[in-house]
Amino acid sequence: MSGVWLPAWTLLVRELTHFVRQRHRILGTIGTPLVFWVLIGSGLSGSFKPASMGPGSASHGMSYLEYFFPGTLVLILLFTAVFSTISIIEDRRAGFLQAVLVAPVPRSAVVLGKVLGGTAVAVLQGIMVLGLGPLGGIHLTIGSALLALVVVMITAFQLTSLGFLIAWRMETTTGFHAIMNLFLIPLWLLSGALFPASGASPWLKTVMMVNPLSYAMGALRAALYPAQSVADLCVPPFGLSMAVTVAATAALFGAGVVMARRTSWAHS
Repeated sequence: MSGVWLPAWTLLVRELTHFVRQRHRILGTIGTPLVFWVLIGSGLSGSFKPASMGPGSASHGMSYLEYFFPGTLVLILLFTAVFSTISIIEDRRAGFLQAVLVAPVPRSAVVLGKVLGGTAVAVLQGIMVLGLGPLGGIHLTIGSALLALVVVMITAFQLTSLGFLIAWRMETTTGFHAIMNLFLIPLWLLSGALFPASGASPWLKTVMMVNPLSYAMGALRAALYPAQSVADLCVPPFGLSMAVTVAATAALFGAGVVMARRTSWAHS
């Protein structure tokens, strides 16, 4: 186990060091989603009303600023995953990745280190944003904050694993950004971040139901609003959401390990 965890820990520390030294990453990954949260949340608050949030609903009166907060948090995790895994392409150009791959360490340790590094950075930023919850009308308790933090950690690991899968085969950062705009952003848009599935058209609702990120979003909403039922929140049951999220996370990480093992040093 030391042959896996020691190199993984080294790569994790390296990612955290880069994060601390590149302060513009903090501004980019946190500032942009927060601007979206304030502008979009404030602009749509007057017209927002999910289908299930009628006068008798426990969540009646929820503003869009409050509804959009979990989506903003997941968007920050997504941006962090992008910034973290794009370093794979930069490491390949600099020759660092080749040096790591020829070292006598398992490929799984390389994948684990890169993914954990991105996850750690995302969780740190997630904690910062969770502290802003009361500004959006979210009243956090110790229990809800800890449960939300667990969901944030799993979701960050999932998104970073997905980013690793995309970046590992990419040759240029331009191509990576193109895939991000084409795939990752729609994945977030169709997760219930901007609107609940209950108000979507049937075909769009089906797409949202098969989107793994929708369940991570549902688990986060349930954690942040423990006093409200899943019916009021328009999300799947918490147990189902967590099960799908954990399964999707394990599948993405496993796929990353398999891909790294099958990649030759010459290609990397």
